[in-house]
Amino acid sequence: MKPFDPSLPIQPIPERFPAEEEQAVTLAYFDPTAEHVAVAGTFNHWNAEATPLSRDDAGEWSVRLMLEAGRYEYRFVVDGQWTDDPRATLQVANPFGTFNAIIDVGLAVRTSIL
Repeated sequence: MKPFDPSLPIQPIPERFPAEEEQAVTLAYFDPTAEHVAVAGTFNHWNAEATPLSRDDAGEWSVRLMLEAGRYEYRFVVDGQWTDDPRATLQVANPFGTFNAIIDVGLAVRTSIL
């Protein structure tokens, strides 16, 4: 093992162990009576129409997003009404007197390089 050399720059962890560029994240909302469900958040510039969810036969709406590691805020838009995510474990107050859900996308380390 080489001795520690303080003159060498310290390489940040992301450069030593790069994360996947994007990771799959699934958001889901249950409402069998809804006609249209979308999600708006920091990942799509709060565009209420950009990310529609698909409905299954039981009334579960879902969408699979590809997101880089980071923290994102979002809200569902159900039949035109901005709605909380009842399953969200993290939330933050927004300027409209309601709460945005938070999703943290962690680093998925490439184990093939370790």
